[in-house]
Amino acid sequence: MLLTAAKLIGAGLATIGLAGAGVGIGTVFGAFQVALSRNPSLLATLFRYAILGFALTEAIALLALMMAFLILFAFLCWSLPLPRGFRLGYPLKRSPQRFQNVGRVQHQPYRG
Repeated sequence: MLLTAAKLIGAGLATIGLAGAGVGIGTVFGAFQVALSRNPSLLATLFRYAILGFALTEAIALLALMMAFLILFAFLCWSLPLPRGFRLGYPLKRSPQRFQNVGRVQHQPYRG
């Protein structure tokens, strides 16, 4: 229960980056409008810079969204109760007879 709550809080905190990206995109295009109104002859150059700034800011937003989804869904098994006797990475019971010949080469006699 506490682990699930911490996971949800962490995912919520990771989405703060999306709000920051929205502010960043607004700043990029606001600066583009101001620069264009001061010097309209530089439209092509300023537009390229604005698109580059938009792409880099959007990449940060996608990374923040990816981290939020990883926190929510990739660590799902850790917040669930484990079966009785289960240890992470190991099967419940391992019979020694079943795994006795694992990794050994079984030589068969030649019948030619």
